Amino acid sequence: MTTELNAPDLATARERLRELIVDLAVVRGKVTLASGIEADYYVDLRRVTLHHEASRLVGQVMLGMLDEAGVDCDAAGGLTMGADPVGNAIMRTAGDQGRAIDTFVVRKAQKSYGMGRQVEGPAVEGRNVVVVEDTSTTGGSALTAVEALQKAGANVVAVAIIVDRATGAKERIEETAGVPCLYAYGKDELGLD
Repeated sequence: MTTELNAPDLATARERLRELIVDLAVVRGKVTLASGIEADYYVDLRRVTLHHEASRLVGQVMLGMLDEAGVDCDAAGGLTMGADPVGNAIMRTAGDQGRAIDTFVVRKAQKSYGMGRQVEGPAVEGRNVVVVEDTSTTGGSALTAVEALQKAGANVVAVAIIVDRATGAKERIEETAGVPCLYAYGKDELGLD
């Protein structure tokens, strides 16, 4: 039985998650991002994706965004570790709705031991998958995940990001990967203009 969120509930979840991101994740001050770029603020989304209340909201908002965009997927995940709790939140929300969406983890590099995989979890070969990220500056992590998933035989149908920093990642991902790049919040919605 599917118990999808209706529009008013999704709007409420979206607003509450926005509040939690602003309250818990936005850190102001000079920082150097993983991309090497300097910024006047940092959005530490692990403070949100690993938070007891916000995690459930992440799943609701991200799955709702994918549904609204008409993106149908069998699994969601991305480059470890920022993507891991996002994929898990989507999987949990889908399960709450009676839907079967798996998650997966993409390693930065293929293992040289054991099964030698770069993509861990249920098999992705021949399945429609969404690459998820908490935030992206250059799109590099998402593109690494897209490449690994394509090598594993997955059909990457979209990239979905919680917060877009408006630094060109969306455009680079769409141009390079040839898939839509969706985001739940722009930096303007978080008071970061």
